Amino acid sequence: MLSLLGMGFFTKLLSGRTMGGRTEHRGAPGEDAAARYLESRGFKVLHRNWRFHQWELDLVCRDRDTVVFVEVKTRRAGSMGAPGEALTRKKQARLIKAASHYLTEHDLWDEPCRFDLASVTDTGAALTVELEENVFQLDGQRA
Repeated sequence: MLSLLGMGFFTKLLSGRTMGGRTEHRGAPGEDAAARYLESRGFKVLHRNWRFHQWELDLVCRDRDTVVFVEVKTRRAGSMGAPGEALTRKKQARLIKAASHYLTEHDLWDEPCRFDLASVTDTGAALTVELEENVFQLDGQRA
């Protein structure tokens, strides 16, 4: 099968690049930092980068009895805009669709759930994580 794909594609696949040249996982260090932070606060990370078609959930966690969908936004220190500013209504709608599919696939509609935002700041020397819980509701309303 490798010979059918060609070495160039295989190299891009190993390097984490898509055929369009975009980095598939440019936020991976921020997601790693967020996952470690959440685990240190007692969360259990159930899934990372869970996908359903074009929708993705960065982190799916359990905080006691609550299913938590965590969107991770990473920014360099001093960059314009706070990480949370990238959590637009359009992005929220995509997260709600992904979460709905997740809840259906895992038969969790009877479980409490929430959407959290992990803002990761990259200072160059370290990554700092701030968690904002319950940033919006499943119906798309701000909490």
